[in-house]
Amino acid sequence: MGSARLGFLVEATDGETAARTGRLSTRRGEVETPVFMPVGTRAAVRAMTPDQVRETGSRIVLANTYHLTLRPGPELIEKLGGLHAFMAWEGPILTDSGGYQVFSLPRKVIHDDGVRFQSEVDGREIDLTPERTIEIQHALGADIIMPLDECTPFPASHELAREGVEHTLRWLRRCVAAHGESEQALFGIVQGSVYPDLRGACAREVCALDLPGYAIGGVSVGEGLGELVRVLEVTVPLLPEDRPRYVMGIGLPHDLLEAVERGVDMFDCVIPTRYARSATLFTRRGRIRVNQRRYRRDAYPIDRSCDCYACRTFTRAYLHHVYASNEILGTVLGAIHNLRFYQRLMQETREAIREGRFRAFKQSFLDEYGAGSA
Repeated sequence: MGSARLGFLVEATDGETAARTGRLSTRRGEVETPVFMPVGTRAAVRAMTPDQVRETGSRIVLANTYHLTLRPGPELIEKLGGLHAFMAWEGPILTDSGGYQVFSLPRKVIHDDGVRFQSEVDGREIDLTPERTIEIQHALGADIIMPLDECTPFPASHELAREGVEHTLRWLRRCVAAHGESEQALFGIVQGSVYPDLRGACAREVCALDLPGYAIGGVSVGEGLGELVRVLEVTVPLLPEDRPRYVMGIGLPHDLLEAVERGVDMFDCVIPTRYARSATLFTRRGRIRVNQRRYRRDAYPIDRSCDCYACRTFTRAYLHHVYASNEILGTVLGAIHNLRFYQRLMQETREAIREGRFRAFKQSFLDEYGAGSA
């Protein structure tokens, strides 16, 4: 199927691992991979302006179909010029289907045609079908869109995971039909929990549809690093080498590096901005909680190796002060720093792959990151 508005080229591969660099091309710009994509759930990356997001090195962001459906509604966003104009982001946007959020709700009814749930905003009953998922994302106008899938909880029995795969495949075929000739790039999603036979069967069926890209879902619901690695080792080799591979919802540094090593190109997670709200900041020597008393008189920047605005301008003592004073500036500066940390990690990862030293880079980074004493 492909997409007239999406191109992907593998540019370099690591000699010792499956790690690779590439270039994702959209009509709104190119994105180097591996790439970390900040999450703007409600058409806004928390506590950051679009310019601040861009200054961290971010070139593509996510928005959440579920939340935007509830408020303000896709019809209004479409009327106001689409999601890019609405949130003033000129670069590429990826929207998820909202399936993860829906399946996380305590009261929902999953059926062959989709899922029924109550709006947390006004209590109305909503039926989310594959066709409606595509209709909403067409209205939003994102560059990359995702189909409705069933994100199986963890742990799950083999039977429950099998039912989730059946729904995911049935709904994907309906999404493809509803998508038609749209120039938006519709990715496929591989589910199957931690069961190799289900992951393999799902991957083969999804790839048979010849889509512009492929995602691995259901690996950010509590499985842990070991299960993540096992799922990736089963699934990634089954995905086409000439299409982007996207692992949904993972975001700790070691998760990203393990996935890159196995040939994954795209990632998203709320961790950088969510952690910033609790004063948890990433450094090359691990995470710090800058609101702890030990940082009250600390004259160093958050991370002496970082070039972000927060590190160039402020001390840990100042960050401690604004967090302790409950100033929103603390969260703003923390988010700027954390997103820049992630973008620097991806930039250095790409450089290491191009130079054929990814494995050494990964080990060096993790050794320093785990050393502590930040």
